[in-house]
Amino acid sequence: MPQNFLRCDHDQELLLPPNLRDWLPEGHLASFLLDTVDTLDLDAFYLAYRADGHGRAAHDPASMVALLLYTYCRGLRSSRAIERSCWDDVGCRVIMANQQPDHATIARFRQRHEDPVAGLFGQVLGLCAKAGMVSVGVIAVDGTKLHANASRDANLDYEQVARKILEEAAEIDEQEDELYGEKRGDELPPTLARREGRRAWLREARQELENKRAANPKPVPRSRPKRLREAKRRLEEELKVECAANAEYEAWRERGVSADGHHRMAPGTVKPFTPPEFPQGKVNTTDPDSRLLKARRGFVQGYNAQAVVTKDQIVIAAEIRTVAADFGHLEPMVAAACNELQAAGVSEQPQVVLADAGYWHQPQMERVVSNGIQVLIRPDGDQRNGTRPGWNGGYYAFMRRVLETELGGDLYRKRKTMIEPVFGQTKFNRRADRFQRRGRSAARSEWRLITATHNLMKLHRHQTATQGA
Repeated sequence: MPQNFLRCDHDQELLLPPNLRDWLPEGHLASFLLDTVDTLDLDAFYLAYRADGHGRAAHDPASMVALLLYTYCRGLRSSRAIERSCWDDVGCRVIMANQQPDHATIARFRQRHEDPVAGLFGQVLGLCAKAGMVSVGVIAVDGTKLHANASRDANLDYEQVARKILEEAAEIDEQEDELYGEKRGDELPPTLARREGRRAWLREARQELENKRAANPKPVPRSRPKRLREAKRRLEEELKVECAANAEYEAWRERGVSADGHHRMAPGTVKPFTPPEFPQGKVNTTDPDSRLLKARRGFVQGYNAQAVVTKDQIVIAAEIRTVAADFGHLEPMVAAACNELQAAGVSEQPQVVLADAGYWHQPQMERVVSNGIQVLIRPDGDQRNGTRPGWNGGYYAFMRRVLETELGGDLYRKRKTMIEPVFGQTKFNRRADRFQRRGRSAARSEWRLITATHNLMKLHRHQTATQGA
């Protein structure tokens, strides 16, 4: 008797077109996302297209949004990888109804709809809240370093940027000389050839400039010559801000009034400061918004991705910072979490916020407590044996006593199990440890999409478990 196998005829013709949904098993992630996208408000996506129907037909934004959510859940973020998955992945073929957008279309869709993509985070959080998954009695805040779409070797100072601009201009001149027969050279100006000593920046002036850039982020130019000119402009802008701040400083020094505004100062007690003739510091010519950040395993050219999570590992706030330290980010992240919860229709307010020692900022902690939210932060880092020098008595001693109690200790021990698995799942399991696009605004949009898909996978598992129960 011959062996008995199910016949698999790869050349069999399908007489009737099958329903695409039948290609997937019940409860598949792609089917869940299609149903989820139908409930989202996508008006912001559709407003970017002509309403009269003229022009070449575009891919339906609802399908493109579902495609991005599905591929980000699967750890695919490269536009070329997403294009390949539209051929290889059955879930993608079902979502796109057997259409295959090319990688340029996918990349332009993310770029064109940068703000609406970032807005998906709040809508997904609202869906999690409706499913009863958002319990915010205890929340945890932390940050992780993500690589920018830039190399640390692209950090150049003002002189190097000027030289690069002149070198590229010289290359263009040489190409034109080959065509027209006249050969010219461009030399670095003598004023740029002189090395100036580095001087300390005026911290408040630079912080105001950084806040201004954060409030009005600009897209990073695609062409390298434009990026070089943008890098040069930023360095010049920083020098201009420093000179203006120094002028105010000199005026204050001439008045002879102390910093508290009450006491007179003797002439010559304040050391004068002369701004440098040319901009100091460095800027990345690939992604000028990114910074060289100190991480646990060396330095990273990238961003400090901040997140606030619940005890069930639902992300309720996701923002981007350009400084390595977490100091000063406690109050803004708690405020962002409260705003996201309010927009998602969650009436419950956080009761306790947990953070590591890097977030210790006593004025911010006191303001958070004044809003009815208790703060638990260790004054001493996890790697430190004993207390920090000078961090004794007062609020430091009070917080240590709170954390030594049974209730305080039990609450604080939940911090790592709440937020560290979120970063591990994101950076290692889904390989989202580097941004695909450049610029602060683009990085923020992508970080919020990454965290939104994290919440979507939690929602999918929750609904699957609920239906199976």
